[in-house]
Formats: sequence, C-alpha cells, structure tokens
Amino acid sequence: MALSLQDKKNIVSEVKQAAKSTLSAVIANFCGISSIEMTNLRKKARKNNVNLYVIKNTLIIKIIKNTQFKSLKKSCKGQSIIAFSNIHPGSAARILKEFSENNKKFKIKGASFKGKFISSSKISYLVNLPTQEEALIKFIWSIKDASTGKLIRSLSSITNIN
Repeated sequence: MALSLQDKKNIVSEVKQAAKSTLSAVIANFCGISSIEMTNLRKKARKNNVNLYVIKNTLIIKIIKNTQFKSLKKSCKGQSIIAFSNIHPGSAARILKEFSENNKKFKIKGASFKGKFISSSKISYLVNLPTQEEALIKFIWSIKDASTGKLIRSLSSITNIN
C-alpha cells in the first residue's frame, strides 16, 4: 500500500524529531533478513535505547538533511534501515555489528557520529567506544594501579632506609 504525501510528511517529521536528540546513526542494508530476525533485532534495539526505522531512502535523505547525520546521504542505496543511538553513541553500532556477524546478508553501510561519516570498515571505532560505566571502571583501575605502585615504592624506600 502506497503512503499518501501527508503520511510521508508525518513520518519525516516524527523521525527527524527523534533524530535531533540522538548521538549517532547507523545505516544498513537488510535485504534477505527474515521478519522473525528483524523482530528480534528490534527487541534488542528497544532494550538498548536504540530507535530502528525501515524507511525509503528518499525519506531518509529528507530526514537527515541539515542534521549532523547528513554525511549518511551517500549510503542511502538499496533497502535501508537506520538506527539512532539515544544514550550511548556506540549502542546502535554494537547492536547492528553483532547482528551482521550472525546474519551474513545484513550489511552495515556506514555510520555518522559528531557530523563525521564512519565507513562500514571502520565501524569498530564506534563499537569500541566505552560506555560511561566502562570508562569509570577503567579510570578507577588506573587510579588503583597508580596508588598501588606508589605504595610499593614507598614501602620499598622505607625498607632500604633501615
């Protein structure tokens, strides 16, 4: 069933509004993916605060026009799904990359973060961004390691004095 012009305008408006508050976007080709697999992908995305949209490329181009995601325009070919990360910039990339590893027909076309295009071959950059919790844990470990080293050096110097 074809969408009316008003329906298309509503979709563009709704998704553009959602895109304004997101941190990153990833676009992929979902050709050959079953509806059951897509349902599972959507469930996982919802659990991770990622919005997934299956929209025609012409509408995606209108949505990303004049946004930080405009660099994705060249990736709007074939069947496209666009995912927006809401809480962590790497969430959508992680979910789609994991899904693509388990579904060889699913191909990531590219991503956009802070206005820059990230090719599918470099998507690991976005995937490997630590979450706030992971960054905090790494910071605490580095402080712990530094303080342990100081303690050992201090104890060592005290034993050398005696």
